[in-house]
Amino acid sequence: MRLDMHMSCVAAGSSGPALFLCHPVISCGVIQFSKILRVKMQNETVKRMATLSVTEDCEQLRKAFAGWGTNEGLIISILAHRNAAQIKSIRQTYAQTYGEDLLKDLNKELSNDFERVVLLWTLDPAERDAFLANEATKRWTSSNQVLVEIACTRTSQQLLLAKQAYHARFKRSLEEDVAYHTSGDFRKLLVPLVGTYRYEGEEVNMTLAKSEAKILHEKISEKAYNHEDVIRILATRSKAQINATLNHYKNEFGNDINKDLKTDPKDEFLAILRATVKCLTRPEKYFEKVLRLAINKRGTDEGALTRVVTTRAEIDMKIIKEEYHKRNSVTLDHAIGKDTTGDYEKMLLALIGHGDA
Repeated sequence: MRLDMHMSCVAAGSSGPALFLCHPVISCGVIQFSKILRVKMQNETVKRMATLSVTEDCEQLRKAFAGWGTNEGLIISILAHRNAAQIKSIRQTYAQTYGEDLLKDLNKELSNDFERVVLLWTLDPAERDAFLANEATKRWTSSNQVLVEIACTRTSQQLLLAKQAYHARFKRSLEEDVAYHTSGDFRKLLVPLVGTYRYEGEEVNMTLAKSEAKILHEKISEKAYNHEDVIRILATRSKAQINATLNHYKNEFGNDINKDLKTDPKDEFLAILRATVKCLTRPEKYFEKVLRLAINKRGTDEGALTRVVTTRAEIDMKIIKEEYHKRNSVTLDHAIGKDTTGDYEKMLLALIGHGDA
């Protein structure tokens, strides 16, 4: 039967004026067909608009690079207000249209802290983590917590993608570079941390939580901080399981585990263990502290500030900002505005969601 926009109707009754009722099957078919057609048209419109938008973004970026000077404001107005998927499309379209790499053009046009924040933001999240991890291994010091940050605050899938990006870019595995550039207890902890693929579910084994809380307390009491069981628990258990274990630890033994790991504030291995715990259980508190230390009266640590803003802007920046305000009685926007200047400041404020940026 041909389905068109005319509905077949049948007469009901033979006396008096004819009363016509639309055939229900055909009527439903037409309505359904109309809905499908409307959805398809809407989808095509959205796709066309998205394509036009990406093309326009590329044209505007090209325009920002033209002439004697660079239009930094135009770059900020585009890239700081696009998410990772949109920026990926911009990079692809830019390369197809102009035969050039957007990252290379940005690198040529920009400089200093503004260049770094724009380049890091323009990288795909997995590429960005791979770059930061490689930088951390090459510049490794025992106080460097970037590897812990990447290994413990990302999801298992995000960490896997970062490691795949690392393979592609550096032609080595992240694990082998971490093992090569670190030593002793740090290597013992960091290699399994970056090599793990944690279970992401919410299921918790309370019997296991109690037994492993006891193991952790015993080893910490003995100051056996590098014991294989301490590292095994922190490096392999799901975040939900670790939270249950550490909650039981506090309830049973009276202290938060990080308090017990602070017996020697100058011990850098204990510091990295505390960072591991905080990244696994309360990442917003960890990142608030990194930002607080980065923005201080003695000077700004632009590297840490840029890293946290670019890696958390799409993840949990709202929660981090709330934590920062609660801890410091000043907004993060205000603190950044006070400690930074120019285009670097504008880009940071735009990325953290400042209303006027």
